[in-house]
Amino acid sequence: MYPKIDHHGGAQGVTGSCHQLWFDHKHSLLVDCGLFQGQEVDDDLPALERLSIDFPIETIEALVVTHVHIDHIGRLPYLLAAGFRGPIICSPPSAHLLPLVIEDALKIGFTRNKVLIERFLDQVNQQLVVLPYKQWHSLLDQNGLAVKVRLQRAGHILGSAYIEVDYRSAVHGELSQREGNHKSQRIVFSGDLGAPWTPLLPAPRSPYRADILVLESTYGDRLHQHRRERSQQLAQLIEHAMHRKGHIIIPAFSIGRTQELLYELEHLLHQAEPDSVLKELEVIVDSPLAAKFTQSYRELKEWWDKEAWRRYRQGRHPLSFEELYTVDSHDEHLQTVNYLSRSQRSTLVIAASGMASGGRIVNYLKAMLGQSRHQILFTGYQAKGTPGADILRYGPAGGWVTLDGQRYDIRASVQQISGYSAHADQKDLVNFVRCMRDKPQEIRLVHGDNKARVALKGQLERLYSSDARMDEVQVLLAGQENG
Repeated sequence: MYPKIDHHGGAQGVTGSCHQLWFDHKHSLLVDCGLFQGQEVDDDLPALERLSIDFPIETIEALVVTHVHIDHIGRLPYLLAAGFRGPIICSPPSAHLLPLVIEDALKIGFTRNKVLIERFLDQVNQQLVVLPYKQWHSLLDQNGLAVKVRLQRAGHILGSAYIEVDYRSAVHGELSQREGNHKSQRIVFSGDLGAPWTPLLPAPRSPYRADILVLESTYGDRLHQHRRERSQQLAQLIEHAMHRKGHIIIPAFSIGRTQELLYELEHLLHQAEPDSVLKELEVIVDSPLAAKFTQSYRELKEWWDKEAWRRYRQGRHPLSFEELYTVDSHDEHLQTVNYLSRSQRSTLVIAASGMASGGRIVNYLKAMLGQSRHQILFTGYQAKGTPGADILRYGPAGGWVTLDGQRYDIRASVQQISGYSAHADQKDLVNFVRCMRDKPQEIRLVHGDNKARVALKGQLERLYSSDARMDEVQVLLAGQENG
């Protein structure tokens, strides 16, 4: 029966990631505890019921955080409120970023009481266990059960990791060997894997081995543009809007995507010819949280990749350049929206949330959607049921979208650049498995819609069938294991 895995979220969709790995009936490990978003939110339930922890926590030895996106850690306040007092294991950069995310999550969905927030953050800090990459950490070693975990760089956002779990259980009082009755196993949770050319971050490297792999599948049915192509497309879309005296509005998550876009924009402006219209572009980041994360990214540059370090040593500042302006207060935000709605000088605005489901981006969309001179540009995944998905679907046909309960016609140009996704595409996901020396015999596909998971399942099965030396693989769609 063991090890076995229960999926409490992120099984048949792309949000709410939460997976419980059982070692026996008394001991388990929780990997992530994220919020549900879009159509994956059960609107029939009261808000507190939707967010409450609906599984027993008494057996959980630790929570391991793959990264600090809200769909992976957003239910942490509710996990602690339910009584979880075990270690919260994460990488050094994630430990730096986690309190910022949790504070924001608390203010949005829990409480704005400063005393309660400080008390909660103190509790989080008491439970944090900072685990360096590549270093094993013993989780259990008692009664014939030995479990240890290790983090490896996942290349998704700063601090992201995939998790290796080494599991050994006793038979007749002694720890068994893998070659015997398979009571020694390596279980790998991919978290969210990055694309090979994600700005600032080195590409993830496959683990040496895995017996069971829990693999994300967000883009399991798609291939991304090459980095050079996406950069050219971004420049072309910006130039097109500037010639029409329009603004470029980009919904982007505060952590990860915003910093990647700034990195790319700095490069476009740096290499632009003196007579290029790009030299006249102003860039605005209108998100206090994004500004905090960008500052943290600067402070954590020891975790940058070699390319970013090269630019930094050349005297360039990939995340802080002359044309960049940050909006702080809410009053300044409203003034900026009003000014830009009248201005003929093109400005590129990056604001949260990335799926346009809330945050300051909504005011920009309300002001800009109805004018054809503007460009709405999506650079990330849009979950079904979010305003971002609706704008992307209905915008090209001149449709409309509901924002804060009101209907807004879409006259602005709507485009998407898939190459900026911080998620691995189908080829990258298959290569993650292909490059393992000892490949898994069981792969569970999570964090993807059904179409993406079915497509990736087919590719993985073809990978195994193409080489007679490979053992057979069981590829499961999480949540449908018995289907």
